[in-house]
Amino acid sequence: MNKIILSADSICDLNQELTDNYKVKTTPYTIVIDKVMYKDNIDITPPDIYKFYSQSKILPKTTSINVNEYYNYFKPWVDEGYEVIHITLGSVLTSSYNNCTLASNELDGVYTLDSQNLSVGTGLLVLKAAELIKEGLTAKEVVKELKKHRDKIHMSFILNTLEFLHAGGRCSKVSSLGANVLKIKPVINVDNSSGAMSLGNKYRGSLEKSIVKYIRDKISSYDNINTDRIFIVHSGIDNSYINIAKNTISEMLDFKEIFITTASCTISSHCGPNTLGIAFETK
Repeated sequence: MNKIILSADSICDLNQELTDNYKVKTTPYTIVIDKVMYKDNIDITPPDIYKFYSQSKILPKTTSINVNEYYNYFKPWVDEGYEVIHITLGSVLTSSYNNCTLASNELDGVYTLDSQNLSVGTGLLVLKAAELIKEGLTAKEVVKELKKHRDKIHMSFILNTLEFLHAGGRCSKVSSLGANVLKIKPVINVDNSSGAMSLGNKYRGSLEKSIVKYIRDKISSYDNINTDRIFIVHSGIDNSYINIAKNTISEMLDFKEIFITTASCTISSHCGPNTLGIAFETK
């Protein structure tokens, strides 16, 4: 059997059960608050981010994984004779992919892949990689197949507020205020050919009704959905909304598995609390 380590940036938002079951290693981004550095989801969580923001109105900074961090992370496995496949957050959103590529160029047998996605959109690609490894493909073959698979992954999320996107410089103050006053819940779609984010549908009304409309519209937009699994990811939201999302999905299609995970600080800090997203694959 091939000696392969499957690894990903922690923003793939796979929970501990999934990383254990699929034998996935992860490496975290760094969150900076008041010049103090924390490792994402290791010594800081989304509630800590939101507490700091509510007190200071300053959004914590997120720092990409640098070349040395990647090099030091990969090298022990390479020294033990393993090949490594590492899947990063979409390169259009971060310098991590470039940094990872620079580190891998200094080591034999490290394969870097740009997920062209984020959060559990990246996570779905990681799980696909685990299945290909289990089938016996070499590291090089796995990466080749993943590049063909990226555009079959569809990731989106619905925001309860634009305040955090505004604080991060991703929308104007006028747009933020307008959306909040009118109770508009915008959808952000991830372009699976680049990882770029764009504005999708806008729903007006309660978060509960907006989540239902969002999921129904998103799933009904495709007639070839792979029903093996779907992800619900959230940035910190009441369980009642998660159950609404899960029930709406089940009414639409009979998925074999519905995974529920919490977004990392890196993702949550940009979208704000009460954000909920779904990610699935098409055939």
